[in-house]
Order: sequence, then structure tokens, then C-alpha cells
Amino acid sequence: MSEIDSIKSENLKLRNYISLVSAEIELSQRVFEIKQNFADSPDSQRLVVPILDRISKIKSEKEVLANELKLN
Repeated sequence: MSEIDSIKSENLKLRNYISLVSAEIELSQRVFEIKQNFADSPDSQRLVVPILDRISKIKSEKEVLANELKLN
């Protein structure tokens, strides 16, 4: 792999990492808003659980990229 290809690959991974960070922040904010708006409602859990599952997957994906990019 040439140096340019290596830099392109790293750049793509960094952009993916940034996208994951943005998605995690946005989803975390949604969870916060749902919990505020649906306090003490069974609908709250029904809405929040899939979002929390997605946040967990995003964190796993971020960890893999962080390791590849030596961000840890």
C-alpha cells in the first residue's frame, strides 16, 4: 500500500470515527429528551431501549476505530 493510500484510508477511518461520535451525542441527547418528556411512563422505556442498544453498538464501533487509529 502506498503512503497516499495509507493516508486516504486513515482519513476515511477518522471521518467514520467523527460520524460515530456525532451520532452518539445526538442519540444520547434524544434519550435525555425522551426521559424528560415521558417521565414515569412505560413508553419511555419502549422508546429508549432501542436507542441505548444503538449507542452501545456505536461505542463498540468507535472503540475498534480508536484502536486502529491509535487514539487510546
